[in-house]
Order: sequence, then structure tokens, then C-alpha cells
Amino acid sequence: MSSYSNTARLTEARRVAIFGGTHGNEMSGVTLVNLWMKNSDEIQRKGVEAKPFITNPKAVEKCTRYVDTDLNRAFTPENLSAPGGDELPYEVQRAQEINKVFGPKGSPEAYDVIFDLHNTTSNMGCTLILESSKDHFNLQMMNYIKKAIAPASCLVLLNEHPLLKYSTSRSVAKHPVGLEVGPQPQGVLRSNIFEAMRVILKHALDFIELFNEGMEFPSCSVEVFRVSERIDYPRDANGNIIAMVHPNLQDCDWEPLNPGDPMFQTFDGKTIHYQGSGTVYPTFINEAAYYEKQQAFVTTRRETLVASAIGKA
Repeated sequence: MSSYSNTARLTEARRVAIFGGTHGNEMSGVTLVNLWMKNSDEIQRKGVEAKPFITNPKAVEKCTRYVDTDLNRAFTPENLSAPGGDELPYEVQRAQEINKVFGPKGSPEAYDVIFDLHNTTSNMGCTLILESSKDHFNLQMMNYIKKAIAPASCLVLLNEHPLLKYSTSRSVAKHPVGLEVGPQPQGVLRSNIFEAMRVILKHALDFIELFNEGMEFPSCSVEVFRVSERIDYPRDANGNIIAMVHPNLQDCDWEPLNPGDPMFQTFDGKTIHYQGSGTVYPTFINEAAYYEKQQAFVTTRRETLVASAIGKA
């Protein structure tokens, strides 16, 4: 990245992948990618090679999140370099294959952008997931998408927490973009969620085309929700869940949770209140896939990032 006249000069984004089926029961991405693998006209843009790709075909076939282990946590340096071939868990083998085709992760040969399409059972609406606050290309893209779909809402979740960040399938790319749309039950296709995902991807690809053609994007501010803490369900001494998300919190993703607000309700009707030090914005509330990860929701803090002006080098 070079900079003159305060504009960051970035290389063109020529190679773009669209991943569906990283989790095999999140049906919007699976269905869209399968559609585009048959006919990719909708996702092609001038000067961009857009490749739709099913990341976890065995999980898609079984309509389950994963077969052996969560593919969206599998892209660690240890896994990507692990010997063992067929002896390795299926998703680790798959991570190595994906890294060969779309990476190698962290190298100049890696794909420019990977969009990873996900659904959530939580009431999150449309959420773009950003992995680095320093990725000005992605910040500019997200600003473009937010403006393009207004007055509809699309929020930005920033996860660069050193302990809570995980090794995603999209992290192979130079510019990884997660797209999380809900609420939608696992294994189910809802038309409104499907269309919302499709529209966001359309605007994202439009942005890439405009950038590659030489459009300059001035500096802008982007509101993000920074991942702060993972909150588990209350449990007994044996690790069994003893309370549920409180009705006042259920489906209230992105709404302020203040100290003293109801957070959980025990099975015998008692309320457990939030004891944090200040207002947070919870999300992934009561996500079905996160029971196994011992997570009831994550807390976030709202902040504004400034994206540099960008143009192509």
C-alpha cells in the first residue's frame, strides 16, 4: 500500500471468491452459491473473476453444520501445515485444500476478496463481519453497501479480539468479508433472508468493479460494533445449563444492555441481571449453533472507525 495526497493506493481486487456452505445447514449461502455455480452471470463484473464455491460439501449433503469439526475455526497455522492426509478430520483436510486453491493464507498469491455467506438463528438482520479495523478496503466497501441499501440496515461487527477471534475460512483472502443474515432456522430457507443476502452481495461486487475501474473513495466514518466479551449460560456444578435468555433480551440483538437489565431467567423463574461496568450491545443472542461453544451471546461496544480515502495503485 502506498500513499500520496492522503489517498491509500491499493492493488485491484481481481480475484474474488464467494463461499457458501462453510456450515452445511445455513441455507441462503448454500442455495445462492449452487445457483451461481450453474449460472454465474449475476455475480460477474468487468475485470473481476468471481468464483462461487461450496466449502464443506459433505456437511451440505448431510445438512449439518459440520462433519468432524467446525470448518470456520479450522484455518489455524497448525491445521494448515498438519501432516496426516486422510487421517486428519474431514474439515482440516478441507481447510488445507481450500488454502491451496484460494491462498496460501497470508501470501501475495492469495485471493483478493472472499465473501463467506452465513445464516444465524439470532435476530441480527444483515451483518457484515470485519476482521481488521486497519482494512480500509473492506471499511470502504462496507460503507458503500450501507449507503446503497439504506434505509434498510446493515451493521458491521468487528472481531479482532485476541482471545475471541477465530481462524475463519475467509481468512485465507487478503480482504476477508463475513456476511451473516438472520433470523433463519438451521436447514430452512426464508425468502426475505435469501433476498437480503443476494442484494448485499450485488452491492459488494458493484463496489469492487467501481474500485477496479479507478473510482476514488473519499475518507469516511463507519460505525462498527467491536466484539468485547463472550457470555455463557449460567450452569450448575456439572456444567448443565440452568437458565435461559431472558424474554426482555431475546431477539434484541444490537439493542443496548445496561447494568441491572434482565439477562437470564432460571428455570424456576428467577431473573439474573447484567452486572457489567457499562452499556454493551449484545448480538448472536441465543444462537443455536453456539450452545456447543458455551456461548449465550457476545457483547459488543459501539465505536466509529475512520476509513482512509482509497484509490487503485
